[in-house]
Amino acid sequence: MSTLLITGGTVVSSTGRSLADVLVDGEKIVAVLAPGSTLLGHDLAGSVDTVIDATGKYVVPGGIDAHTHFELPFGGTEASDTFESGTTAAAWGGTTSVIDFAVQTTGQRIETGLATWHEKAAGNAVVDYGFHQIIGGVDEHSLKSMETLLDEGISSFKLFMAYPGVFMSDDAQILKAMQKAAELGLLTMMHAENGPAIDVLAQQLYDQGKTTPYFHGVARAWQMEEEATHRAIMLADLTESPLYVVHVSAKQAVAQIAAARDRGKNVFGETCPQYLYLSLEEQLGATGDPTWGDFEGAKWVCSTPLRSRADGHQDAMWQGLRTNDLQMVSTDHCPFCMKDQKELGRGDFRAIPNGIGTIEHRMDLMYQGVVTGEITLERWVELTSTTPARMFGLYGTKGVIAPGADADVVVYDPAGHTSIGIGEGRTHHMNMDHSAWEGYEIDGHVDVVVSRGTVLVSDGEFHGRAGHGNYLKRGLTQYLV
Repeated sequence: MSTLLITGGTVVSSTGRSLADVLVDGEKIVAVLAPGSTLLGHDLAGSVDTVIDATGKYVVPGGIDAHTHFELPFGGTEASDTFESGTTAAAWGGTTSVIDFAVQTTGQRIETGLATWHEKAAGNAVVDYGFHQIIGGVDEHSLKSMETLLDEGISSFKLFMAYPGVFMSDDAQILKAMQKAAELGLLTMMHAENGPAIDVLAQQLYDQGKTTPYFHGVARAWQMEEEATHRAIMLADLTESPLYVVHVSAKQAVAQIAAARDRGKNVFGETCPQYLYLSLEEQLGATGDPTWGDFEGAKWVCSTPLRSRADGHQDAMWQGLRTNDLQMVSTDHCPFCMKDQKELGRGDFRAIPNGIGTIEHRMDLMYQGVVTGEITLERWVELTSTTPARMFGLYGTKGVIAPGADADVVVYDPAGHTSIGIGEGRTHHMNMDHSAWEGYEIDGHVDVVVSRGTVLVSDGEFHGRAGHGNYLKRGLTQYLV
């Protein structure tokens, strides 16, 4: 068991900041001390194995990305990041815990899908990981199997109102699953889009010859997200089941969540960096022509889709984060390469695998929101670490710098600089041949990343290894109203 001291930095929590030193013994934080504290009259720095100088920098709890998809089968291919490559990229970006989605499809047993995800992750993850459970087929067996999820350390499950014939649950299935969730104390996560109506719109656009990536977002109109969000809230209200709406992108959906919360309902919302920074106009290119590049806009195809900047959706997402109508920022990290993957949708936007790679950039992109005055430094920590830990049953072990917590710590340099992308002078570590974030500049830099007392990143070098990451058995949410 080695000891480590992070000294000279400003420790930032969700409630404040202070100059403090952080002492780590083995995998745990054992003390948060006044700067220059001594041990039995001796200089503390001379009594430990490793000293990290954080002078002039922020010391924050490791990021928790609560929405990732590694190796997810989708659209005739699968997400290009493995658990090893995806968690390596996470570590480079200051994320020390991820919660991925184990998948059960129609006709498959939940236990089988969960076992498959354990096999994918075990011995391969660089950072700690947990699972949500996707229930793609709500039937009597899956409803019964939900009773075993907590024993497996899974306290949340995801349903889809989109993707008919693949993942979608109808209202009757959602009702039954929410009733079971309320009985067990599980958190229902919802992909809220009206899938059947979207498919009609998409077919109509295709028949009109409107086939480029831009029309993916046109087909998935904001009305489809607002309607489904409202319907999910009503079903959750009826069943008294807590509801967590994933990847919120439309300002009208935020309004539905806010209205429910104003009524005292246990309804929560997550957004993602792409809905804060990117827009549907990205897919039009510099010319504003929906046929631009014929296919270049595919790099920004995701679901829910990017929204028009002219309609104020991005500003509404930031405001929702400030007012706590949205509680978290995850990535929905689901990367696909352009070559042989996104290209499956050439000539038909409906066949483009939906997903953007962001896991490496979330902490940086959200810190840029601090720089520009969108959120406070404390809210940055709250959105990216503390609230995910509370929402998904990890708080106390994760999400905080305090004695007894896992030593997941990031030293962040506000005077540093990060260039995002894959072009000249830029880099990323995700398994992708392009970047949706090419050209973004961040006024800050992840300097040191520590996971359970082990330094994974420092001095621009990677020291992690596959298999370091442990499976996280999660408890119930600690974030209900």
